Amino acid sequence: MAKKMLLLIVAILLAVPSSFAATYQIDPAHTQIHFTIPHLMVFKVRGNFNDFSGRVEADPASNSLSSAQATIQVASIDTRNQKRDDHLRSADFFQAEKYPEMTFVSKSVSGNGSDIQVVGDLTIRGITKEITLNGAFLGAATDPWGNQRTGFEATGKLNRKDFGLTWNKALETGGVVVGDEVEIGLEVEAIKEN
Repeated sequence: MAKKMLLLIVAILLAVPSSFAATYQIDPAHTQIHFTIPHLMVFKVRGNFNDFSGRVEADPASNSLSSAQATIQVASIDTRNQKRDDHLRSADFFQAEKYPEMTFVSKSVSGNGSDIQVVGDLTIRGITKEITLNGAFLGAATDPWGNQRTGFEATGKLNRKDFGLTWNKALETGGVVVGDEVEIGLEVEAIKEN
């Protein structure tokens, strides 16, 4: 009888989820989505996207994520140079009028704390490719208005040509105007849904 009771308790414990993830909406006022790309082989252009939305499933008790998704408005690109931003919105690059949004949807998340890996599908210009983001769960807090917040950061790399962003010009001295490898970074603060 004791053995059956012990087996029943173990079965109940295994059936109960070990984490209690909740949904958090990204807070655009306290989130940054940015990128860096080589220019003329001697400089790195840095830029941001200023209009986006998204959500994460997170469990502050275990410092972990279980999913993430985001939608970014391509026209919100900002490299602090209007002429360059207009060129990036054009058909040479993002073709923002035809493809106004880029999206990211996680497929798997592993690790916790300062060692989290998020694998997901990134879609730019209608082309979807799998990328990996490496990041960290930065913590949780309650703000002065009673909202529960969490923080995350992540970095990754991609080849812009994989997404049809192929425009370039050769330099007389060798090399090209725009590098292929793009470094991406995110600092995210999110608010728990009620």
